[in-house]
Amino acid sequence: MRLDPRFADFHPASDLLEGRVVLVTGAGDGIGRAIALLCAAHGATSVLLGRTVEKLERVYDEIRSAGGPEPAIYPMDLSGAMPPDYEALAARVESELDRLDGLVHNAALLGELGPIEHSSPEGWQELIQVNVNAPFLLTRALLPLVRRTATAHGHASIIFTSSGVGRRGRAYWGGYSVSKFAIEGLNQVLADELDGASGVRVNSLNPGPVRTRMRANAFPAEDPQTLITPEEAARGWLWLLDARDLHGAALEAQVP
Repeated sequence: MRLDPRFADFHPASDLLEGRVVLVTGAGDGIGRAIALLCAAHGATSVLLGRTVEKLERVYDEIRSAGGPEPAIYPMDLSGAMPPDYEALAARVESELDRLDGLVHNAALLGELGPIEHSSPEGWQELIQVNVNAPFLLTRALLPLVRRTATAHGHASIIFTSSGVGRRGRAYWGGYSVSKFAIEGLNQVLADELDGASGVRVNSLNPGPVRTRMRANAFPAEDPQTLITPEEAARGWLWLLDARDLHGAALEAQVP
């Protein structure tokens, strides 16, 4: 597998996202961290949402050390967050930043891999809470601001992170596979609802095999050096954040 040439050959200007605000979930490490850093490197104010404050603070420091715009940190444990928590987040983003040009849903749990009949109800519920309910609640809370941003500035983008097992079911991938099918459904429904003159583009992106901790947990015998890095994968999200004519698509970050 290799990075799609659209992303690999993408050479954006350093100010591609100048003045824009992009919120990334799961921004503390892995692909989320790489997306937040890349957006900041191209001029965006990154809103770093994640569970672990120390990780978010490290990403904050990396962005500032590289000369990027000052990011905003928003700690949130998606497994326990309730609707009022998302409304509070939306109110804070609006009051402090007054716009939201990009919403990147990246955070997810791998959960228990194994037969459906052996999946614990508790583990299943937590996984669905983080992988499905949280993206729905966050989108619902932030959509008015995203729509207003698109109206004022011509465009805005919502990107859902998908998976190959969310497009074709595979044995023993349990709740993770089911949750990613749900994300694809959310992507399709929201894209259809916002089709037309809203200016909000909605797409999903499957990163494919990437050198992350989640991938290592799923495939412990795999050589990580054969995989693309999170920094390489992040180029797909940067491309989508500025792809103004693409809407309702389900993309693959890697090709054979």
